Amino acid sequence: MNLAEFREKKVQGEGERVALYFKERVMTNFELQKNSRKLTSALRKLGVKRGDRVIIQTPNCPEVLESFGACWRMGAVIVPINYLMNDDEIAYIYKDSGAKLVVSSVAFLPRVRTAQAKAPEMKTVILVDQEVPEGTLAYHDLIAAENEDHSFADMKEDELAALIYTAGTTGNSKGVMHTHHSLYANAKMQFESMPFPDGMTNVSVLPLCHSFGIATINNGMFRTATTVLLDSFDLELILSSIAKYKANILVAVPTMYVYLLLYPEPKKYDLSSMKYWICGSAPLALETWKKFKEVYGGEICEGWGLTEAGANNATNPIHGLKKVGSIGIPMKGTEMKIMDDDGKFLPRGQQGEIVIRGPQIMKGYWNKPEETAQALRDGWLHTGDVGYEDEDGYFWITDRKKDLIIKGGENISPRTVEEVLFAHPKISEAAVVGMKDDIYGENIKAFVVLNPGQKATAEEIIEYCKNKLTNFLAPKEIVFMDALPKSLVGKVLKKELRKMA
Repeated sequence: MNLAEFREKKVQGEGERVALYFKERVMTNFELQKNSRKLTSALRKLGVKRGDRVIIQTPNCPEVLESFGACWRMGAVIVPINYLMNDDEIAYIYKDSGAKLVVSSVAFLPRVRTAQAKAPEMKTVILVDQEVPEGTLAYHDLIAAENEDHSFADMKEDELAALIYTAGTTGNSKGVMHTHHSLYANAKMQFESMPFPDGMTNVSVLPLCHSFGIATINNGMFRTATTVLLDSFDLELILSSIAKYKANILVAVPTMYVYLLLYPEPKKYDLSSMKYWICGSAPLALETWKKFKEVYGGEICEGWGLTEAGANNATNPIHGLKKVGSIGIPMKGTEMKIMDDDGKFLPRGQQGEIVIRGPQIMKGYWNKPEETAQALRDGWLHTGDVGYEDEDGYFWITDRKKDLIIKGGENISPRTVEEVLFAHPKISEAAVVGMKDDIYGENIKAFVVLNPGQKATAEEIIEYCKNKLTNFLAPKEIVFMDALPKSLVGKVLKKELRKMA
């Protein structure tokens, strides 16, 4: 099977229509496919072959989508990377993936050049800008000179479609290997588990270098929808785009919803067209859910997933019982269990590690057989998330295994403390990590961001926690910050906070 061929058949079946809005550009589905076919011809002439890795290193734009299609059509492997990574991280991915060609933009050319110096096998640089410097190739000039390539590589189920690098908690990033079959399976699961009507318009702000963004876009293989593609997280742009295009769906991460609550004029734009507010990538605080419904009138539908399993693996139903704070039920075709440290499955109500199995699971980590063997055992993907299944089959995450704080021999879930901090009227964001302690071994340290214009003392916050929790669970220290360190999709980087603990 070939993802690009599947997409092509979908486009031909629906006929020509407006498929994408990006800044001042309005593009039809036929136009996107035509450009992708031309890019396939250009890449072939540049020596790209089946199985070769092609790095995509630029913010969201139509050229990213066209590049995905072109690579998949010819059997090449996309390597979408975070364009904001530092030079060493970029060079590592260049070398580790073995890619010889990158699609980027002039704004990020200095990073490309610096990384190239450390990874000289990266020879060819294509830039999506209209004017490009000497020594690089102009994307649009390339495709303008080419004929369309209508062929498709006949891909086997285990052949790669994407290498998606995850941020390493320690050491270097790991390249998650996804096949055409695994990405297709995950898109199909989303389609069957979240039955949005055809004809919806979605505002797409998730970065396409991240698995969550890729999974969201891949929904288009099954649904007829229009996408408003944004290249940055801008509150004004998101809200104005919803109003301008009468959008119905927003897929975002918890941090984005927190920031929407900080927007000073929530009634400025007409958001009455919105039907579905979707959230994933990180835990959503109960207080955020409640405040969002109060301010914007919408109920956030929370889900969960891992890059190693296509990014979307469980969700609260868009129609039906939503359990606020849970990650919902497994997507159709996904098996999900709770396992103890001895590899035994646990009954409902008991806490352990969440493990999943299904056709959307990664093939493994690129060039990392030991890490692959640790993550994939007896067909089950060990997620590292701790949680339980309730009596209705809904799953709840209590924490990441690596984030648990062991204080005086007792396991403490940071999320328990974070939920209390989020409920404080002066706090907009909070994260809790373990800190060294001479008496308990570890103790609790909280990093908080106050709402604009608010002031508070550490003693005030600690006392508030003691009134809501036992003294044992109250933070020992509070650190006030202007912003928490986050990944490109807004996930709090606790590894950075632990360095400050």
